[in-house]
Amino acid sequence: MAQYYITTAIDYVNGNPHLGHAYEKIGADVIARFKRLAGYDTFFLTGTDEYSLNVARQAEAEGLSTKEFCNIMAGHFRDAWDKLNISYDRFIRTTDSDHVATVQDIVKRANERGYIYKGTYSGYYCVSCERFIEQGDLIEGKCPFHPSREPEWVEETNYFFALSKFQEPLLRHIRENPEFIMPVARRNEVVNRIKEGLQDVSVSRSTLTWGVPFPQEIDDKQVVYVWFDALINYLTGAGYVPGTDEFGKWWPANLHYIGKDITWFHCVIWPATLMAAGVPLPKTIFGHGFVTFKGAKMSKSEGIVVDPLKVADSLGADPLRYYLMRVVPHGQDGDFSFEGLAEAYNADLANDLGNLVNRTTAMVEKYFKGKVPSPTGVSDSLDDELRALGVSVAQRARKKMEELDPTSALSEIWSLITAANKYIEDSAPWVLARKGKRERLVTVMLNLVEAISKGAVMLSPFIPDSSQRIWDVLGLPGKPEDIGWDGNLEVASLLPGISVIKRGPLFPRLDMETSDFTTGEFHLAELAKEKKKEGKKRQVGLSQESPADTVKGEAKVSDLISIDEFAKLDLRVAEVIAAERVEGTDKLVRLEIDLGTEKRQIVAGIAQFYAPEELVGKHIVVVANLEPARIRGIESRGMLLAGSTEDRKELAIITVDKPLSKGARVR
Repeated sequence: MAQYYITTAIDYVNGNPHLGHAYEKIGADVIARFKRLAGYDTFFLTGTDEYSLNVARQAEAEGLSTKEFCNIMAGHFRDAWDKLNISYDRFIRTTDSDHVATVQDIVKRANERGYIYKGTYSGYYCVSCERFIEQGDLIEGKCPFHPSREPEWVEETNYFFALSKFQEPLLRHIRENPEFIMPVARRNEVVNRIKEGLQDVSVSRSTLTWGVPFPQEIDDKQVVYVWFDALINYLTGAGYVPGTDEFGKWWPANLHYIGKDITWFHCVIWPATLMAAGVPLPKTIFGHGFVTFKGAKMSKSEGIVVDPLKVADSLGADPLRYYLMRVVPHGQDGDFSFEGLAEAYNADLANDLGNLVNRTTAMVEKYFKGKVPSPTGVSDSLDDELRALGVSVAQRARKKMEELDPTSALSEIWSLITAANKYIEDSAPWVLARKGKRERLVTVMLNLVEAISKGAVMLSPFIPDSSQRIWDVLGLPGKPEDIGWDGNLEVASLLPGISVIKRGPLFPRLDMETSDFTTGEFHLAELAKEKKKEGKKRQVGLSQESPADTVKGEAKVSDLISIDEFAKLDLRVAEVIAAERVEGTDKLVRLEIDLGTEKRQIVAGIAQFYAPEELVGKHIVVVANLEPARIRGIESRGMLLAGSTEDRKELAIITVDKPLSKGARVR
């Protein structure tokens, strides 16, 4: 079995985890889960960086010993990643004894090879990011990443690493191994900066006592500089044995998954350190972008933070995982908003995925007493297309994941969810049942359950809890991960005879009116009749384990409808591409419309108000999930929206006031 070793950056413990930390850990977790699903023997390392001046000062400010403070804060990070369902295999701390031994041994190896020497340093030091900064890199005298804090001037005698000797070896390695730095933009940035020339860097501090002690045989009055110490955690986690050339089962790492602001350390200092110590280099370093909030980078020191645990407490981990992977282009920056999260939750999770699961299981319950039937062999082109799409989506999504592009992989998977919803409308199981076309109905139900189960397998790296709930609702044994990525293509053989389990909605909808998008307080859409009568709304926290079970009741029956009733309408923007009068009538027009993913025809009684040629090119709003009807022998699949006076002497079609892509959802 092929091995795969993935690491994240380790986080400073001078403050609680924020959304920027969570984005990185979720992204790495999605990749790690995919690799396991694809059959790799996978090891996932994350942890905390504890030997820093920031940490020592924060501990002092709180009246704790530095180690006591680190113990508390490391616990916060571990708890956070557990709550977000991060499937790490080891949570490493730089205060761990095996890491201290590894650091000291790597320093000795580099020293023995002549790459460590004693010297004097003077220059600016940013305490927030624990790095020395060249004067030319300052922006108006401030650190480019922490503009609110003045860097400190430092002068001290310490030990240096001869980084300048590795300029050509690094350029050669990058040139011969283009996958070493990804994405390409990061690689180009690093290469251009290396070509400007490398300067030797300090690897020890003489003015600090909190740190990994320098090897005694070299100098017993210095500690290892935090950045040099921190990078070596990846070797410790792999199982390196100090004093030997046994680099551990997992080395070299397949992927260091880190933020773009620390690519210099990972793509230059780290590989040069390994070269100096005679250790093989990692295969790939991926510098992901930032999650911004209102355009600003997440930063504890700058006070720009979003608490991911508050979001998880309110919605569960999966919606946050989904949103971050779906809306932040991988390798690029992306802006987070609570409103965007709520919209994605309602539109994608509640409406697209949740509704697909709910409708399908309800129809299996209604038409087959809850048991998935055995195949009859009766199918048509619609069935062939959906099954073929399930195969091609798995292939394309796998390729995207192997290219370290979870965002695109998720979009591919979602195309199967979208197609399955469309398949319901096109196949109209309710019509088949009404007309007694039992064999055809069996095929439709089997295809839907198969598409959902395939989706659950492929979505398990992204939304593991929800994928398991889907698996359980379908009555499938074990876990979706047990099937494996390629095995999901054979899932159809498991389906006949399984019994679906009727449960509440997978993702109860959020109330967009009462949710607070400034603080991230999300409210469920109120369904209980008694609460509607009282005119009260209550906030409900969706548990990570069973978010659907917290809401019960019925929609209010009156001239008002609930938000959930309205959500059943799938309103879409469509372009009219052709129109003609229906022969034999003076009111009806047949329109051909383009919904982006498909073309349809609808029949509308608007001939008294619009000539056919006036309609062509208009971007109208249609009800896309209306049950098909035959009008004057013509099938009409949908209904356009229009407004009219009571006496119908005036009528106007609802159009959009600026261009929108065809098929865009009207919310």
